[in-house]
Amino acid sequence: MSQDLKGKVALITGANKGIGYEIARQLGFRGATVLVGARDIKRGKEAANQLRLNKIDARSVQLDVIAQKTIDFTAQQIESEFGKLDILVNNAGILAEGDRLPPSQVEIETLRQTYETNVFGVFAVTKALLPLLKKSTAGRIVNLSSGLGSLTHNSDPNFEFANFKLLAYNSSKTAVNAITVLLAAELKDTPIKVNAADPGFTATDINQYQGYRTVEQGAIAAVKLATLPDDGSSGGFFDENGVVPW
Repeated sequence: MSQDLKGKVALITGANKGIGYEIARQLGFRGATVLVGARDIKRGKEAANQLRLNKIDARSVQLDVIAQKTIDFTAQQIESEFGKLDILVNNAGILAEGDRLPPSQVEIETLRQTYETNVFGVFAVTKALLPLLKKSTAGRIVNLSSGLGSLTHNSDPNFEFANFKLLAYNSSKTAVNAITVLLAAELKDTPIKVNAADPGFTATDINQYQGYRTVEQGAIAAVKLATLPDDGSSGGFFDENGVVPW
């Protein structure tokens, strides 16, 4: 039986489409108030309207993870309206076009641009919202990572995606995993749990819809981690089948 999330407030970044939208839908379906974080306010509102048609309590917030002003404003909005945040899903991420070159040929700018969103964006949003998560009785932080961020997988020539050596993207997800571990260690004596989710090769615009998994499947691990019980894990890296190697 799925956990009832009535009274819980969840913010999902990059939630106007793809896996982010589906995570919002699944959490909202269980009763959470979902805040649809989107860079483009028009797309965010359209996504929230769509969710409301499914009887989900959804609101849109203009949130660009690389624009600190929008992050701070979102934190203020949540504080004044709800006084707390129960679930934060750091889903927004990019895969830059220039990342498809051999690692040694990737431009430094591609690395910077990717880290700005995928790493610094995750940290900036988490840092700003942590005081509100601490006001929850059971705060949950879920960082969307990728099997491509696993150093174990990347060093295995037999890994299913061994040919996907995307320097900026893969290493940015490795960095997200490191942030997850370090933050979880800091918060180990609090009710907050911090974990990284691997959605698998899901068909989204980040891979031109080449993935063989549906967004429903891609959202499973993140939703599971967002709704962990009090005795659930923290500081781990999981897909829906269990632990993913670092």
